[in-house]
Amino acid sequence: MSEKLIPQKSPYVIEVEPGRYAWCACGRSQNQPYCDGSHKGTDLSPIMEKVEEKKRVAWCGCKHSNNGPFCDGSHKSI
Repeated sequence: MSEKLIPQKSPYVIEVEPGRYAWCACGRSQNQPYCDGSHKGTDLSPIMEKVEEKKRVAWCGCKHSNNGPFCDGSHKSI
């Protein structure tokens, strides 16, 4: 299994519009917290998330959340 990189030990808190988002699960993207295809060559892939309404989202920045692409505080124990 490919190693997940840790781009930052805090969430990416972003106001998002309704739409589909590809959250980077590998930590290699240069467009954090979103996927830019940098996972190619690993066994990791992005998590697709549909946002129904404009809202503030805390995307996981450490890539170790047990709550999918959303921060659950896991970065505090890394």
